[in-house]
Amino acid sequence: MTRRIYVPALLLSMILVLSGCTPEAASAPIDPKTAGFFVKYFVYPLTETLDWFADHLWGQYGLSILVVTIIIRFIILPLTLKQYRSSKRMQDLQPEMKKLKEKYKDDAKKQQEETMKLFQANGVNPLAGCFPILVQMPILIALYQSIMRNQHIHDHTFLWLNLGQPDHLYILPAIAALTTFLQQKFMSAQMNPQMQSLMFIFPVLIFVMSMNFASALPLYWVYSNIFTIVQSYFIYGNPQKLKGGLSK
Repeated sequence: MTRRIYVPALLLSMILVLSGCTPEAASAPIDPKTAGFFVKYFVYPLTETLDWFADHLWGQYGLSILVVTIIIRFIILPLTLKQYRSSKRMQDLQPEMKKLKEKYKDDAKKQQEETMKLFQANGVNPLAGCFPILVQMPILIALYQSIMRNQHIHDHTFLWLNLGQPDHLYILPAIAALTTFLQQKFMSAQMNPQMQSLMFIFPVLIFVMSMNFASALPLYWVYSNIFTIVQSYFIYGNPQKLKGGLSK
């Protein structure tokens, strides 16, 4: 269970490192003829997609990012539904897991082995919750580079934001952190106590990164968080009602 706490935090750290470790390369114009595999097949197509939607949305890249966010989230929706079904089965197995914990309380290795056998017999993947994050990782990195390497976005303003620069008013980082907390709060009934500790770690990480990244990226996070909140309402229902039902 402890590993499940570290995996999401590790993924966020990887996003930070991979997207920001080479600032000069990440801001250079894209030449698809000489670009590497990732830039050619991830960054460049995403740049073109953002430009295309902006051209059809009154030149507003803030709206273009919104549309791309919705498309990305619908693409990974099957994985999200799979995650939900796995979480539901995990909850159903809680009584059996408690029995195993009691039976092998003096043998942690045997307890872990029997728990994994129980998961396999019931088609449960304890790491299913990481799949949507894993899928979004290259998208997030590509989005960051497509923003930094697209002069149109870099010079574009949306509301009070310069999308190519951090929000020095810290309004957007605060919104990104708040929506991150709210979406985790909404899904807290599906988390074990260890995972619930991330409800305070993730918003802080998002706030710190949003202070340093071009505003277009935390804007994507805000859009994505709002999508997750709405999606969770339809999948999980009211979080307080769900939590009350599970505690019975």
